[in-house]
Amino acid sequence: MPFPASTGLTTSQAPFIEAARSRGELYIRQPYELYTEANHEAWRQLYARMRPRWDRFANEHFLDGLSRLALPSDRIPNLDEVNKALEPLTGFRARPVSGYVPVFTFFDCLRRREFPTTVTIRDARRLDYLPEPDIFHDIAGHVPMHTHPAFARALVRFGECAHTAVQMDAPAERLASRIRAMARFFWFTVEFGLMRGGRRLFTCGSGLLSSYGEIQHAVESPNVERRPLKLEEVIHQPFEIDHYQPLLFVLESFDHLYEQVNLLDRWMLEGRLDEVAPGEPAVSADDLRSFLDAKPAVH
Repeated sequence: MPFPASTGLTTSQAPFIEAARSRGELYIRQPYELYTEANHEAWRQLYARMRPRWDRFANEHFLDGLSRLALPSDRIPNLDEVNKALEPLTGFRARPVSGYVPVFTFFDCLRRREFPTTVTIRDARRLDYLPEPDIFHDIAGHVPMHTHPAFARALVRFGECAHTAVQMDAPAERLASRIRAMARFFWFTVEFGLMRGGRRLFTCGSGLLSSYGEIQHAVESPNVERRPLKLEEVIHQPFEIDHYQPLLFVLESFDHLYEQVNLLDRWMLEGRLDEVAPGEPAVSADDLRSFLDAKPAVH
């Protein structure tokens, strides 16, 4: 079905995306021809205001990845161009999707070195309003980290943990507990993690790296409690998504992250994730079903 270019690909206002969803299509193409000048202007504004904050608060691996990908500052990136630079480095590639990806499907994509990527972009008049992930969060926030081999290896290992969860026979409530534990771990590391660099702290979580306000708040605010990353604390720590995070955890390195993912998998096998503390995030019926319907990986 053709769509006039004037409709654009603005978050929550994209007929192309709505049509794909109505057909049940999760994996789509990036219809680059549908981006409007307003869409590209939103990217330009987001990039321009984030660049000084990245230079000040982002970890060195993110900045190196930004350079390696050569993301354009004046237009929305073409995912084919992004993947041409990314795949030779770690085997990862951005794969465009029509919207929310069920949790097991998302983790399994990571295992296969695919990163589900939203193709819409927020309205330029609401740069801080993000009702759902957009291409700036996914490509500028996440993907530069995927250029680092150790970080990429940790993501793949995390995807393998999801397969461990479905291979273990357990009732739905225990499976939901495992999902909650994995979601909390992902949130406090990949999305909102801090990293130590000498005597300083830097951001390494993509939720921070794509947020103009929270990237500085996370590093400098006296209202944020910053703790060394300990798995037993993370898996029992609820979080809320509608305000700045009052508690963050600090990684020592990406090797440290990989070690903690390995520990997460071992604890799952030992049953230590079967009864984590209640609270957010809630595990939706669709996310639980994505695990219940999953088949064990073929090795």
